[in-house]
Amino acid sequence: MNLIIDQGNTLAKLALFQNSQLVKWEIAPLAITDSITNFIGEISVNMAILSTVKELPENTISFLKTVTPNLIILNHKTMLPFTVAYRTPETLGRDRIAAIAGAWFAHPGRDILVIDAGTAITYDFIEASGIYPGGNIAPGLEMRLKALHQFTGKLPLVSKNGDIPLLGYDTETAIRSGVVQGLIFEIESYIERLKTHKPNLLVFLTGGDAFYFDKKLKNTIFADEFLVLKGLNSILEYNAQN
Repeated sequence: MNLIIDQGNTLAKLALFQNSQLVKWEIAPLAITDSITNFIGEISVNMAILSTVKELPENTISFLKTVTPNLIILNHKTMLPFTVAYRTPETLGRDRIAAIAGAWFAHPGRDILVIDAGTAITYDFIEASGIYPGGNIAPGLEMRLKALHQFTGKLPLVSKNGDIPLLGYDTETAIRSGVVQGLIFEIESYIERLKTHKPNLLVFLTGGDAFYFDKKLKNTIFADEFLVLKGLNSILEYNAQN
C-alpha cells in the first residue's frame, strides 16, 4: 500500500493507494504524526511520499521513516516523467508539480492545462512533448472576496454562495458577481488563448473550489478533486520503477 501525504499550511491530506487506485483518504490536522498512526491502523505501508509547503520537524520525518523506509520527500530534484523548464524549479510549488503529474499520467503526450482553484488559483501548462515551461499564480475566490472587504472602508464580506447575475443589482451581488464572473472570464480566457495555439488542449480543474466553477464554465474540462493525490502517487510509483 502507498501512503500519500500532502501537507498544506494548516491541514494535511492523507491517502492510501493500492497501485493506482485510491483506497482511502482523509483531511488531518497539523499534528500529522498521530493522524497518520490512526489513519493507517494495521495496514502495511510499502512506500510513502511527502509533499509539504513548510518545513516539518525532524522528529516527524524520523517517524515517517519508521512507517516505511521507502520515503520520498518531494522536491525539485525528485525524478519526474516530464521535463521542468521552469527557471527557478526550487521555488515551484510541490502541489503544482503533483497536479501536473496527475494530469500527465492520465493523458501522457497531450497538451494539458491544469487549473488549481484553491486559496490561490494556479494555471500550469505542460506541452505534449513532455516539457513544462511554467504557469501563473493569481488570488483565489475567497482571497478576492476577503481582499475587497479588508482593503476598503465600507464593502462587506460577501459569501461566494448566492445569486450571481451578470451585473449586480445591489452591493452584495455586485461584489459576488464581480469576483465570480471575473474569475470565470479569467479562466475561460486562459483556455481560449491557449487553444488558439494548442487546439487539442485538455483542461483539468482541481482544488477546493473546483466543483464550484465546474458547471459555470462553458469549456469542457475534467474536474478532479483528487488530482494532486493521484499525481503524488504516480510520482511515487515512477520513482519506484526507475
